Amino acid sequence: MQYGPAVRRRKLGAELRTLRAEAGLTSGEAARLVGWHQSKVSRIETGASGVKPPDVRLLLDAYQVGDPQLRDMLLVLAGSDDGGRHHWWHAYRGVLPPAYRDFISLESQASTIRTLETSVVPGLLQTPEYARAVTRAAVGGLDNDGPERLDALVQVRLARQDILRADPPLDLSVVLDEAVLRREVGGPGVMARQLDRLLEAAHLPQVRLQVLPFAAGAHIGITGPFVIFSFPSTSDLDVVVLDHLTSSLYLERKEDLEAYSEAFKTLQFHALSPEDSLDYIAGIGDGA
Repeated sequence: MQYGPAVRRRKLGAELRTLRAEAGLTSGEAARLVGWHQSKVSRIETGASGVKPPDVRLLLDAYQVGDPQLRDMLLVLAGSDDGGRHHWWHAYRGVLPPAYRDFISLESQASTIRTLETSVVPGLLQTPEYARAVTRAAVGGLDNDGPERLDALVQVRLARQDILRADPPLDLSVVLDEAVLRREVGGPGVMARQLDRLLEAAHLPQVRLQVLPFAAGAHIGITGPFVIFSFPSTSDLDVVVLDHLTSSLYLERKEDLEAYSEAFKTLQFHALSPEDSLDYIAGIGDGA
């Protein structure tokens, strides 16, 4: 279990090591090609030290990696400002903690996201009013900071939703505990509009939304929500994110990924079908 930056260094190093091997180069040969000492290549590949985007480009060129999607993803892991999709969140550096920026950077590059939510609607599916209510409740000190910081955090949450309209769009699978639908975040009116938004999102071809009703009883996700990020170029970059009050934990070991992937399949099996989930959400909305 590690924090975001450490996971990203290890994943980047492991992928660069694989690409070097596929190019038929030893670490010493790679170092000579780019004019470095062999120890620098070794430190990068083990994740012992970070690597700047220009150095990643040097290695990728030396390994003759031409796949633009893979190059973009590795540059994002290195902290590039210009690899992959536009890094719009840099404009909000003053209000976003580093862990949140790490989360957004992974989210923006993922091809598939699977998430279990037990308390609130996922940020990618929130209405502006719901996002404002959730942010005000979850982030301490906002009432003392004035409206500007709250407004900025809500704007970030809404801007994240652009990945649902990207080309290609994100493939999003969501399992919602019924508690998410019953909790009146922001009041009845806000919640009614949020339920309508869920119904709209569920009709998008790349969104699969399922409800885990109270009647399902205890389930494997009862210990808390999680997100699984998967990436288009290689499964070695996949990561599970667990949110806590003051930080996020990133799990990247193969056994962790397999365990959470199996857990998500189990949750989908016990949840209502996407079609029945639509009816269930509509029924809750009608009774609101």
